[in-house]
Amino acid sequence: MYWIETIVCSGAKGKDAKLRRKLQSRQEFKRRQSGCVAAWLGHGPEKNSMFLVQSVFESQKDWRRISEKIQEKLDPMDGGVEDLMLGPPLVGVFEIAPGDFIIKEPES
Repeated sequence: MYWIETIVCSGAKGKDAKLRRKLQSRQEFKRRQSGCVAAWLGHGPEKNSMFLVQSVFESQKDWRRISEKIQEKLDPMDGGVEDLMLGPPLVGVFEIAPGDFIIKEPES
């Protein structure tokens, strides 16, 4: 089963651009790791300070390993993201069968 991590968070006043950059760097880091199927970052259409962070991992083991790598490598280097958030994020982890994870390519 794939593991899908979903995070919804908002940037603190005046810190949303910095939070966006750090979240994007973490998604790029995840995509470079074996065991990460996909990772992306979206923002709210009306307020650029609200973010949707989603990542798909091949297994719970991969999710844990990659999350620990972020804490070991990126957080000490850039100070992490928690201080840039308006409040605690909403976090959920879900399981999905690999055959049910389908990304349709955009039509030309």
